[in-house]
Amino acid sequence: MTSPPAGAREWIRRDLSRDAASPNLRDYDEACARFSWAEARARLTGLPGGALNIAFEAVDRHVPVRGAQVALRWRSRGEARRDVTYRQLAQLTSRFASAVAGLGVKPGEAVFALAGRVPELYVAALGALKGGFVFCPLFSAFGPEPVFARLSRGEGRVLVTTPSLYEKKVRALRERLPALSHVVLVRSGDEARAPLPEGTLDFDALLATGRPDVAAVATRPETPALMHFTSGTTGTPKGALHVHGAVVQHHLTGLYALDLREGDVFWCTADPGWVTGTSYGIISPLTHGVTLLVDEADFDAERWYGLLERERVTVWYTAPTAVRMLMRAGEALPGRFDLSRVRFIASVGEPLNPEAVWWASRALGQPIYDTWWQTETGGIMVANYRAMPVKPGSMGRPMPGVTAAIVTRAGGRVQVSPVPGTVGELALAPGWPSMFTTYLHDEERYRACFVDGWYLSGDLARVDADGYFWFVGRADDVIKSSGHLIGPFEVESALLEHPAVAEAGVIGVPEPVMGELVKAFVALKPGFDDSEALRKELLAHARRRLGPAVAPREVAVLPALPRTRSGKILRRLLKARELGLPEGDLSTLEPPP
Repeated sequence: MTSPPAGAREWIRRDLSRDAASPNLRDYDEACARFSWAEARARLTGLPGGALNIAFEAVDRHVPVRGAQVALRWRSRGEARRDVTYRQLAQLTSRFASAVAGLGVKPGEAVFALAGRVPELYVAALGALKGGFVFCPLFSAFGPEPVFARLSRGEGRVLVTTPSLYEKKVRALRERLPALSHVVLVRSGDEARAPLPEGTLDFDALLATGRPDVAAVATRPETPALMHFTSGTTGTPKGALHVHGAVVQHHLTGLYALDLREGDVFWCTADPGWVTGTSYGIISPLTHGVTLLVDEADFDAERWYGLLERERVTVWYTAPTAVRMLMRAGEALPGRFDLSRVRFIASVGEPLNPEAVWWASRALGQPIYDTWWQTETGGIMVANYRAMPVKPGSMGRPMPGVTAAIVTRAGGRVQVSPVPGTVGELALAPGWPSMFTTYLHDEERYRACFVDGWYLSGDLARVDADGYFWFVGRADDVIKSSGHLIGPFEVESALLEHPAVAEAGVIGVPEPVMGELVKAFVALKPGFDDSEALRKELLAHARRRLGPAVAPREVAVLPALPRTRSGKILRRLLKARELGLPEGDLSTLEPPP
């Protein structure tokens, strides 16, 4: 794959005159200057007395206008299709909310879901929110202990899951989960004809006990609504709690960052077990009254392009890992499909390498617009916008209403870095509505995230003279070599530009003189073989692109790089193996938001 020509690397200016619709955010500076959260709140309907309920804004308020429109279009692994209209979704979620209340579950108690992309999960999520319960999704690939840790810490009262997941991951835990009063099983095919396991309920039978016309509970904007667990390889999972007022941020970012509008078919490929799969795989698009595409199957490049064509997708939100997998499938494959309906493509989860942006411009006919946010922020904070030029590799600029800065820590205080290009910690001024309100049962840890009026993200970044932010690395990933702070992402991006490299991971290895030596691990594309000559060529390529102070000193070729279940490269595992350290428990690793 060739790199972009010299002098063309910095900007991609999209010709919007070819688009049928103008961007929702036409003038970024003007939007920031006149922005108010009160105006953003006024875009939503709300409930009497200043109440605000996520499910009402996502579903019920659309019924009078677009009740017959498809809200949820589900495609099964076997290509079956199920359409659910806004009116049907309103009735189903009302049934779930009233049926769960009928079990004696009270508003504010937790409803968990452990399932893949099936329609019942979306009904449970929105039904729980409609009933005033706290909804908490779980990643279906978790092992029993991560499931137990989250159910126990979150005091889950209800769990919606499938028979197979229940048998493999939950049944043996029931005695250790005294708060878990009700397990509801989503059954289909032969499972629906088999006897129910003792102590469980059938999802469809439970729905039948609920009323289809129950109104959304009049929750307040500050009422707890969502709980998302985040953790690394060790330690107790952190439960980040978000409120119903977060829907204001979800709606606004859908409008500005994802450019959603009436008539769109929206596809978010994130797993519903994580925050992206909830915030942008359920809530945000539905608040805009669009049709939400849900695909049950795992990644397959040809299937994905086929879905984009057949389902006439207009806005697509995916992950850099998925983009790299599409890149490996080649540039010829997308040419076999009609992707002309796709108006906007955005990414989330980890930094999007510049080469991926240039590849998309060639292979898909438009760039990919990267976004940045975290589980704790609850919604998009920094983004590349459709009306603005893209700087490949950049996170973009802060959302209107969001104040971001680069800060340095010293003596328990922080100081804003005024000089463009300075590397420091990305900090946000609190006040956006989707900001988490606490870590469950860990207020001290929550307070430690805030210093001198800033939320400290733990991500290192820099901001350029045009106001674009650039990710450098997690604070614990950055490499300190000969006095330089080196972000692995920058080095990995340079290596990915070489035609032989399919994936790259970069770590710092202790070295007595330099402090740390930059070492790269790469996996090769088909048709390339490991050799001393190729490794020297890769090192020379990196030196030309990055300079000798930043380029790796060593490169190793592996058959494949270690990844999380979502595809994120495990630099920590590369480092542990390199140094002969214990690799730790990787079963709780989460994908990026």
